Amino acid sequence: MKVRFDHRFEEIISLDNLLTAWQEFLSGKRQRYDVQIFATSLIDNIFSLHHDLLSHKYQHSGYEAFNISDPKPRRIHKAAVRDRVVHHLLYKVLYDHFDQRFIFDSYSCRKNKGAHKALNRFKYFAGKVSQNHTKTCYVLKGDIKKFFASIDQSVLLNILKRQITDTEILWLIERVLASFNAGQLGVGLPLGNLTSQLFSNIYLNELDRYVKQELRIKYYIRYADDFVILADSKNELEAITPLIKDFLNFNLKLELHPQKLFIKTYASGVDFLGWVHFPYHRQIRTTTKRRIFRQMALWPRPETVNSYRGLLGHGDTYKVRKQLGLTPP
Repeated sequence: MKVRFDHRFEEIISLDNLLTAWQEFLSGKRQRYDVQIFATSLIDNIFSLHHDLLSHKYQHSGYEAFNISDPKPRRIHKAAVRDRVVHHLLYKVLYDHFDQRFIFDSYSCRKNKGAHKALNRFKYFAGKVSQNHTKTCYVLKGDIKKFFASIDQSVLLNILKRQITDTEILWLIERVLASFNAGQLGVGLPLGNLTSQLFSNIYLNELDRYVKQELRIKYYIRYADDFVILADSKNELEAITPLIKDFLNFNLKLELHPQKLFIKTYASGVDFLGWVHFPYHRQIRTTTKRRIFRQMALWPRPETVNSYRGLLGHGDTYKVRKQLGLTPP
């Protein structure tokens, strides 16, 4: 059954919804200076934002950019507090609608999904294809080149327009999209916007539906811009690879990363989401292991230690945990 998007602009930008968006945004950020400044005149700021949205005078301001290593270098763009309240406002109403349209095996930035469930799903699929490791399972692994920096905003808007007919909601989405470009006007989404996580999933849902509905692929998993397809025939995977390339290029203006595209057997080890997967065990990727050792040598905070303990619990890492002192005495 088709899910209707029946929200109205005036309803979305109501004062009550703006205050709710503020509270959701505020979680974990109360001590930050820019948040405290906004909060000192909260009611005035919320009324001003509501007025600008209602009168269509709202303009998204610029970004503060900084670099992180996660583990590879990334350029993060941080919006002003006022704009991030708008992101939360849009995210909530758009997520509730579009998440119902996503395929089951899309795992990034979704409630009740995540990397751990994607890893377990990979193991389950590999067991099915290999018939409990009695037959050869082939895996096509793909990664989209410079994904966030390559998203075409006009293509994204056209995808959204198939679901959203309210011109005022589309106007607000356009304001958010137009606030950023990756060096070419109308191209790119900023890493750091809450809405970017959702927009990227909406964008690649087009690929998901093509793979599942047009190519009729049963064993397909996507996490962000990484995807795997499992099959018992290497020829089948070789045949669909150019079809996926063409779809991405012509429909979404994206490219597969040539250095990160491969077909391997499950038995030889498949690198997916930071782990190398084998029929009877899962090893943490060497680069990830080295990063953890570097971070643990710097006297990390307790929450960082707990995070690594949780991460390492998803595979066969007893020796690594013992070296790091993360095993019970």
